[in-house]
Amino acid sequence: MITHPIAVFLILAVIVWAAVWLESRVALFKALSAALVGILLAMVLSNVGVIPADNKAYDVLINPGISLGIVLILLEVNVKTIRKAGGAMLAAFGLGAVGTAAGAFVSALVLAPLVGPETWKLAGQFTGTYNGGGVNFAALGRAFDTSSELFAAAIAADVLLTALWMAACLMVPLLFRRKQRNESTQSQDGLTQSLYKSKERIALQDTALLVVIALGAVWFSEQLGSIVPVIPEVLWLTTIALAVAQVPQVRRLSGAAMWGYYLLLLFLTTNGAQSVVRNIVAIGPGVLYFAIGTLTLHGIFVFGFGVLFRMDPTTLAIASQANVGGPASAMALATARGATDRVLSGVAVGLLGYAIGNYTGFAIGMLARGILGY
Repeated sequence: MITHPIAVFLILAVIVWAAVWLESRVALFKALSAALVGILLAMVLSNVGVIPADNKAYDVLINPGISLGIVLILLEVNVKTIRKAGGAMLAAFGLGAVGTAAGAFVSALVLAPLVGPETWKLAGQFTGTYNGGGVNFAALGRAFDTSSELFAAAIAADVLLTALWMAACLMVPLLFRRKQRNESTQSQDGLTQSLYKSKERIALQDTALLVVIALGAVWFSEQLGSIVPVIPEVLWLTTIALAVAQVPQVRRLSGAAMWGYYLLLLFLTTNGAQSVVRNIVAIGPGVLYFAIGTLTLHGIFVFGFGVLFRMDPTTLAIASQANVGGPASAMALATARGATDRVLSGVAVGLLGYAIGNYTGFAIGMLARGILGY
């Protein structure tokens, strides 16, 4: 197994290069997207033992790598675009949130004999993490005093299914493809082009300034997050990036979206590498079934009712990722599918998930505890 961080980083870089190369030359892989191909390739290499499920290289790409990617992508976003999909995104996110809560609650009732007396804790934690993110999962685990064994098992199931759900959400727009408005298509094509090549030749001066802006935004958001901890760091980061992006001179810098997308691809590939099936098998099926049950009902609500209400499938997929993976994953999916008019709204509902995750998780956990009698 390859374990040296530099070598692991090299493998991830090769995977991203291969995914982009395949997407640009093979129709099937173009339909799947480089993001999905990268996730699957990394997952295969991790599960056959070529690369580890945990490595220092992953820590760099998850943070600060993804933070830098978020800043660079947002530098090309105009705040006015959020008006085009805000209401629909919020409605789709609401469907997903209700589905998550229902899925966790039903899973607790059905799987209590298999999971044991801490079942209600899983109901709360999975509601929190699939409405917000890992920060909600950890916070609720501390609040419920979840045992370390169950906590670790739940994290393993969460990591695997979150990566698989990203893959599923990348496929949804292909399965429910609809004719889009001409202006939306043009906007998507414009972003897609900027992701793969700069609008003009990349200048060293532009790249140098982009590095300064991205690093400065990440550092400044961390400082603000430590000073005002009640506001999530990602909210500070998004706000700073959006504020800077409204400066016309910044939006004219070449290469921001392309470099940002590359970092997002590395981030998603890392998620695939961390998804090891044998870790789930080792801890027993109960927790895995619980996570599957929660996501199944979430999917039925957001995609079933969403399609029934004739909502745009790409919007549904982005909202679902905001539920399950948080704002970074929502942005990654919107970017991968060229939905430039829904990047901001996806990030917005992802941040909303952080805000409500602890509340909904605590409520569902205590409700399940009361009914189960633990």
